[in-house]
Amino acid sequence: MVDIPPRGTLLLDISRDLIGEFRGEWCGVWSLRPIAGGREWTVAPEDVRLATPAQQLRARAARANARSRGELL
Repeated sequence: MVDIPPRGTLLLDISRDLIGEFRGEWCGVWSLRPIAGGREWTVAPEDVRLATPAQQLRARAARANARSRGELL
């Protein structure tokens, strides 16, 4: 059994090669949301890894840039 991470944890979906923010678990699948906003997607817990510090930094920079362009509230 895989431990469920705290909400907001940045994770790498290895099946899609995307970084997402953990939103929750439902019926054995996890819900991730793009850090810069957008539609959530579901992924099997075995296809998820904790994002590395470098990946987290890039994702947070992308969110800050999107916010500065007015793409995020």
